[in-house]
Amino acid sequence: MRPKLDPVELTKRFLGAEVTELGRTARRVVEHMSERKPISRDAGELADERATFGERLSDRVAEIGGSWGFIIAFAAVLFGWMFLNSEVFGRIGVAFDPYPFIFLNLLLSTLAAVQAPIIMMSQNRQSNKDRIAARLDYEVNLRAELEILRIHEKLDLAVIEKLDQIDTHYADLVARISRLDKGSTDA
Repeated sequence: MRPKLDPVELTKRFLGAEVTELGRTARRVVEHMSERKPISRDAGELADERATFGERLSDRVAEIGGSWGFIIAFAAVLFGWMFLNSEVFGRIGVAFDPYPFIFLNLLLSTLAAVQAPIIMMSQNRQSNKDRIAARLDYEVNLRAELEILRIHEKLDLAVIEKLDQIDTHYADLVARISRLDKGSTDA
């Protein structure tokens, strides 16, 4: 198992700040990074966990009200209502809402008055989901950026170490060559 990273060191090295100076999101990223735990989460699941019954209901109403199935069924009911109250029931004299369909207009107005705020509630909830998704994206992006900085640092250190080895090896070769040259000039 890999050792835990020091969050104070990570924060100072890569963010140039103290842990106490970080915001809640950045602190969470550094904590997860130091514990080597994944940070990504599903925004939809997180928003659904926090949703109230009313919010879930408004989502469902908006989902149904914004579908072709609802539009087709609603059009069929409207045309059926108008047909029955003008042709069928009108001929036998029992039309309960004859033309100009005042009761139908009342029902449509009531439906619109109730459905519009419910759809707005669903849109507000979607906005909240989008904000959660943006925050989670920021966390993942910050984590990725910090990890990339750590990898660059490791690569830089490995390259410097290798260059030092090459430099040492080169110095040894130069020393050997100079001894060989001295030996050949002495002879």
